[in-house]
Amino acid sequence: MSEPHQQNIILKPKDPKSALDPEKIFNRPHPIDLEIDLGCGKGRFLLARANTYRDTCFLGIDRRRQRIEKVGRAVPRAGLENVRLICAEAFDTVTRLIPENSVFTYYIFFPDPWPKRRHHRRRLFNPEFLDAVNRTLRYKGKIHVATDHLDYFAIIKNILAGDRRFAEIEPFVPAEHERTNFELLFLGQMKPIGRCSFAKKTQ
Repeated sequence: MSEPHQQNIILKPKDPKSALDPEKIFNRPHPIDLEIDLGCGKGRFLLARANTYRDTCFLGIDRRRQRIEKVGRAVPRAGLENVRLICAEAFDTVTRLIPENSVFTYYIFFPDPWPKRRHHRRRLFNPEFLDAVNRTLRYKGKIHVATDHLDYFAIIKNILAGDRRFAEIEPFVPAEHERTNFELLFLGQMKPIGRCSFAKKTQ
């Protein structure tokens, strides 16, 4: 396969309400192993993971265009053909653009905790988001979460643990070279990191 150009790496869906075609955007035959990094930031985890697992397709999503463009420049420099990016809100992408039963793994690291009570409604984890995660995950597909905001972590874990569609599994811990910039920052400040992982139980 030829190396993708940046314009093919950063996706710009023409119809924001129509689901993506993973096989088409990655130029790979069906079926593919699709993993999604929600809030990929500067891409440290995404690029490291994609470099290790080159047979897996990785979709990075972030709402900040500057970050997406920076990662988009890094992808061809790293010789990676298995990464695509979208500049969009995580909630909108999962609920509107991701096809049913298409995702093997979601990585959600350090989501915005929106700490002020009046902003809690903006938090990513809510019933509609879990419905979308369940719809888009394959059977036994996984969702990995990490955050330094322990109050929000407790809420996230309780939400997932209370949903019968998911079963708790051993928390995912990234390799040293995969740790996100946020994680490195918080670990440097000696902040504890809350981690949990769940798998989809239903077919």
